[in-house]
Amino acid sequence: MIELLGNKKHKEDFFMKTNLANLMNLVSEYERNLAIIDTNLKNHVYTTTIEELDGKKNITEDFREDFKNEFIEYNELFEKIQIAKQTIASKNNEYKLSDGSTIADALITINLLRKKLHLVESFLNEKSSKRRITEVNNSYFESREINFDSLAMKELYNKLQADIQHLEFEISKLNSKEFEVLIDN
Repeated sequence: MIELLGNKKHKEDFFMKTNLANLMNLVSEYERNLAIIDTNLKNHVYTTTIEELDGKKNITEDFREDFKNEFIEYNELFEKIQIAKQTIASKNNEYKLSDGSTIADALITINLLRKKLHLVESFLNEKSSKRRITEVNNSYFESREINFDSLAMKELYNKLQADIQHLEFEISKLNSKEFEVLIDN
């Protein structure tokens, strides 16, 4: 099993200057590559052999070496993703916005503000209505009035959008802040 995890003695560690935005892009690239390797590994799990009645064996598909090399590559890439994501999480808890909250706090706030924004947006699509109901012996109007001030709701919608944009802008600035991270090469 040690053999499958790779030999890091020949590897060289180095520090890379980057920022959160670039590191997130790198993680996305690593994860795409990991998915490809994952698929290859699943296709290379078996070696296929034909055994004839006389006992003679012929290997028709031998993926042992492919599997071994891909599994080593998978583990190395997995470790890089883990280090990068831990660095992102650490920086998200370290970097502070102008109001003193961290990026992680701001991401939670943005998520909640978006949920509220979608609810308010659905309210803005509602309109008061009045319709005539006609029955056999009776006829009347049914009125439905919205239970909020449309202008106040529109103002709330605009404020929520502005708050989200402000937080996203501050996060974007912090995502550009350079730092060094240790990456296996």
